[in-house]
Amino acid sequence: MNGVLERLRERAPGLCVLVDPERTSAQDAARLAASAEADGAIAVLIGTSFAGALGTSEAAAAIRKVCRLPLLLFPGSAAQLVEDVDAVLLLSLVSGRNPQYLIEEHVRAVPFFRRHAVPAISTAYILVDGGRVTAVESVSQTRPLPADKPEIAAAHAAAGQMIGMAAVYLDAGSGAAMPVAPEVIRAVRRAASLPLFVGGGMKTPEQVCEAVRAGADFVVVGSAIEDGGAGAIPRLVAALR
Repeated sequence: MNGVLERLRERAPGLCVLVDPERTSAQDAARLAASAEADGAIAVLIGTSFAGALGTSEAAAAIRKVCRLPLLLFPGSAAQLVEDVDAVLLLSLVSGRNPQYLIEEHVRAVPFFRRHAVPAISTAYILVDGGRVTAVESVSQTRPLPADKPEIAAAHAAAGQMIGMAAVYLDAGSGAAMPVAPEVIRAVRRAASLPLFVGGGMKTPEQVCEAVRAGADFVVVGSAIEDGGAGAIPRLVAALR
């Protein structure tokens, strides 16, 4: 297992804070990361569906100066890859059938990984219907899996494990009307033993607690922090305990 991922799993279950460099200035990203570390989060993710590498690089550099938490890149494309991170969640959108996000972006990423010694965490990325069309759905031109069919998500996670993925990421999408249902998380947890990230639409301590009880190793929150400020982090971390 990837060293960064192994260290994170030793602290699981844990809260990961997602910073969107398109919506957050580098200064605010650093401030948010410092608050996340002080309040008990275990990692910072950085990524967006739209922005290029410049904003991501500036935010990552600013976070590095003030925060010692693992910094994971959550890229929407190979164009967003930056070196100033601890690891890249190399996402394969296994819930979709668009070859660009199944393999093409990975091929485009090869020159970056040849130049930079940044670990890549091969991740089976599964988009689940969150009750609203999200940016990732629009950009990837893929339909999310139905929220009321846990067995379908479970089969995709099992397939990801069988072909050698290192992690699973269940996502309802940024700003989703509803998070991934506990039934879906539970089914995926039974189907795959890989480290499990769950994000999208997580806004309350109760939702975070339900996700962990269902089997999530890492709960990822972004919009909840943007809307509620860094003060929301302690309440969400407390729900994990």
